[in-house]
Amino acid sequence: MEIAKPDIKININEELFRKYWRILKLARTPTKDEFRKIALVAAAGVLIVGMIGFLIYIGMIPLP
Repeated sequence: MEIAKPDIKININEELFRKYWRILKLARTPTKDEFRKIALVAAAGVLIVGMIGFLIYIGMIPLP
């Protein structure tokens, strides 16, 4: 007794392309104000992570 493979007619690549295309149609270029806010938040995050790493480094110096 053989089990037949299901007949899938939906092309997965085509379905993904449609989803991505829909998102691209909704996307827009940020304004200068939005871009500045995003850049400021990203820079603050980088500085915070860098300071945490530096403090860990300073704390590890006295260890053998």
